[in-house]
Amino acid sequence: MRAIKECDAVKIVHESDVEEKLVPGRYIRWVADEKTLQPKYLSSCIIRVQPGETVRPAHAHPEGEELIYIISGDGHVWIDGEIGEIREGSVILFEQGKVHMVRNSGTEEMKAVCFFAPPTGLENYQMHEGVEFVATK
Repeated sequence: MRAIKECDAVKIVHESDVEEKLVPGRYIRWVADEKTLQPKYLSSCIIRVQPGETVRPAHAHPEGEELIYIISGDGHVWIDGEIGEIREGSVILFEQGKVHMVRNSGTEEMKAVCFFAPPTGLENYQMHEGVEFVATK
């Protein structure tokens, strides 16, 4: 990772300067965490989800909430058994404790930026291994 551009009050990092990791169903770069921009009240990552892939396992954030913005691509979200359609420009709120997943059901790569408050990381996710991406009516 190259040095963060820092001038008194200005902290900047480019996503390409942050190591990308493959985790189940997506590639992830933590662009705002204790190692990069060191924010006090949030953390943020950029994910890439390939066509046909689902971010897994289903998970929740018991200590906070997540908001994601779809930069490109389209697909679906699964939140506590309900499915919603998402596309470029969609903003989705995963409320505290809600079990959720994202699926790229399109033909192009999906890219999204995820914001967490308070700050979190994969180690703080509450995993739900047995949950499948299906509607429960």
